[in-house]
Formats: sequence, structure tokens, C-alpha cells
Amino acid sequence: MPEEVEKLREQYPEAQIDLWSQDEHRIGLKPILRRVWARKGSRVQAVVRPRYQWMYLYGFVQPQSGATSWALLPTVNTPAFSLALASFAQEQGVGPHKHILLVLDQAGWHKSAGLQIPEGVHLLFLPPHSPELQPAERLWPLTNEPLANRIFRSLDEL
Repeated sequence: MPEEVEKLREQYPEAQIDLWSQDEHRIGLKPILRRVWARKGSRVQAVVRPRYQWMYLYGFVQPQSGATSWALLPTVNTPAFSLALASFAQEQGVGPHKHILLVLDQAGWHKSAGLQIPEGVHLLFLPPHSPELQPAERLWPLTNEPLANRIFRSLDEL
């Protein structure tokens, strides 16, 4: 990755170059169960109401600073990812004087011919099947925690 950042610095010497990482995470009405502390000998029961409705959290993280940006969308596909990219680029002020190198996995919608990539956003793909290299993967345990051991009646409530 340092080589890619250097290439961008050479190509855009007057611009600020930032490195970010992005991934998607499915959240929904299927409960996330966690262990809990209880008195010895007592039996803890978790009330669940599993349903299979989902939405997707698009997470962007800057590994050096820990800064994050989020988009919550109903699906993962090329138009939804294009929307998430556009929102992220606008939020970060991407343009002629600020460029972002965005590290991604190789999901189909990340590489689609129909993907609309905002000016100033440059995509860098990780090797296939390498989630351990993806800094954004570390976001998901944190985002699951407030949802654990809770029941939501609808996606709106979630």
C-alpha cells in the first residue's frame, strides 16, 4: 500500500492523500446472542424472535486515525455502493486538492463496470479471501455489541 500512496502523491503533488478502508456488514432482525453474567446455579433465558430481514452497514475507516464514516442502505449492489461512495466522498471533501486511496475486498459490486467512482477516489483491491488484511473488518464486533441480546420489532426500530 505505501507504493500506491506514493504513486498518488507523485501524480497529484499538490493534493492531500488519505488512506481509508471500506467494508459492508449485514445487520437485521435475526438476534445476536452473547453470554451474560448470572448467579451461579441460575439459568438465563434469552427471549428471541428470529426473523430474516436485513439491511447493510457500509463502514469506512481511516486506519491511522480511527476516523469512521457510515452509510446504512437496504442492499448491497452496484447502485447502493455507488451511492455510499458518493456520500463518503462528499462528506470527506474529496476533489482536486484531496484524494482518497480506498482499500476494498473484491466483492462483485466493488469491481462492477457500472460502478460510479467519484473524482478523487482511487480503489485498491485486497487479494481474494483475505479478510485478515482488511482494517474495516475490525468495525463489526463494535457495531454488533449494542444490538446483542435485544429484540427489534422492525428494521425501522433497529
